[in-house]
Amino acid sequence: MLLTVDLERLSVGPGDLLLDAGCGEGRHCFGALERGARVVGLDLDRPSLDRGSGPLRARAKELGGFGVMIHGNAFRLPFRDGTFDRVICSEVMEHVHDWKGAARELARVVRVGGRVAVTIPTATSEHLYLRLGDDYFESPGGHIRIFSPRTLARGLAEAGLGVEGVGFAHALHTPYWALRSIAGLPDADSSRLVRGYREFLIRATQSRWIGRLERLLDRVFPKSVVLYAEKRPGGRRE
Repeated sequence: MLLTVDLERLSVGPGDLLLDAGCGEGRHCFGALERGARVVGLDLDRPSLDRGSGPLRARAKELGGFGVMIHGNAFRLPFRDGTFDRVICSEVMEHVHDWKGAARELARVVRVGGRVAVTIPTATSEHLYLRLGDDYFESPGGHIRIFSPRTLARGLAEAGLGVEGVGFAHALHTPYWALRSIAGLPDADSSRLVRGYREFLIRATQSRWIGRLERLLDRVFPKSVVLYAEKRPGGRRE
């Protein structure tokens, strides 16, 4: 399973109530469910929820656990303060205008002492794609900003989430999105090279050797950076 967040590093375990804000089809939801967590996924994209919701409920039933997906957005999370033990927000902040507002909502719904993981694309990879073509940032639903980890960390701290660690992921996806940018995103899937590399990535998820290689390459040209944070007592820092 292709995960951006290291669930062990996030300390996801049996009985934890976890929110995946911007869950898509639920890859982190499934990963957390397998570790014994109770899982709530939330996303604005109904087609993604339609694809992931049924399989998540079915897997939760098989495991005797709890897993649901709901429609909603990160600016008005429909949960009480301090509801969750763990929160994930993966590859969302680069898409939204008021990312600090989203960060405040994440901080609001996690309990004091709870842990949060937020992932964004690396600035290095984003600048590369921007130089290779405009489609990466101009396509509908595309990225609207290039983050530095320091900027994100400051925003999380202002929301009351103290960053405690940094991780990197998906080095093998960096050339994939470079190829898509060169091919032009609207037509990228018609490229034989793009399709061939995607098949390689699918096979790579089943290979331990390639997985170890990617972890080494993550130190050189990662696609994503992950900030791990904890909610401080006292809430937001003014």
